[in-house]
Amino acid sequence: MPTFKLTLAYDGTNFSGWQFQPQRRTVQGVLRTAWEKITGEAVQTSASSRTDAGVHARRQVVGVRSQTHLTPDVLFRAINANLPEDVVLVDIEFASEQFHATHHAIGKHYRYSIHNDRTRPLFERDFFWHVPKPLDTDAMQRAGQLLVGTHDFTSFQSAGSERESTVRTITFLAVERGRGDSAGCVEINIEGGGFLYNMVRIIVGSLVDVGLGRRDPSWLAEVLAARDRRVAGKTAPPQGLCLMRVDYPPGPALSSPPESS
Repeated sequence: MPTFKLTLAYDGTNFSGWQFQPQRRTVQGVLRTAWEKITGEAVQTSASSRTDAGVHARRQVVGVRSQTHLTPDVLFRAINANLPEDVVLVDIEFASEQFHATHHAIGKHYRYSIHNDRTRPLFERDFFWHVPKPLDTDAMQRAGQLLVGTHDFTSFQSAGSERESTVRTITFLAVERGRGDSAGCVEINIEGGGFLYNMVRIIVGSLVDVGLGRRDPSWLAEVLAARDRRVAGKTAPPQGLCLMRVDYPPGPALSSPPESS
């Protein structure tokens, strides 16, 4: 049975997240509807990240197993013609039958955007967290480096998700302020092998506490050691978060077309 690897981009503003929910508009739901309209199949899909309501994605990866004989080129055009305006199919290709978008992902890159100006954003309001008081991004950067590496991130996980392990590895974290006309924009880029439920947003909320001078940068080490969600900062709002990229191991195992019969 052919397996496809899809890459989607979407504006999460008007979605109740990725995962299908009855009576709610979700990204998985509109993708399933488009696929069924084209092929007549009600397919199951796997996704690299179950983004929450209001969270965006530039390169969400989705796996689909299907009996369709349509080629990726034909599916690309047909799916985009049947998706709503706030979702676009960026790429589609054959994958091996074993491909699973969730289980085979080896790294993810998230970006969180903050509008750091006394005037709230207007046109970008669905893509930024408005923090009107000045942020000390140098202090935030120093604090963030305490999280790089392999740690138990229990303090940075919201309740409601049962995981076998709360140990995760952050490989890169950078807090950067724009320049010139973009000086009011602060971006926090975080990369790692995987993340707990709301982990990135809780990290951002904690870094903002440091940036506002409420906490010393060294506080992040105390939060890690506590392994207690109540010790960390608040969960940053969803609209500033975007899934930028998902990494998979190279090689033909995850990207081979099905054998012809």
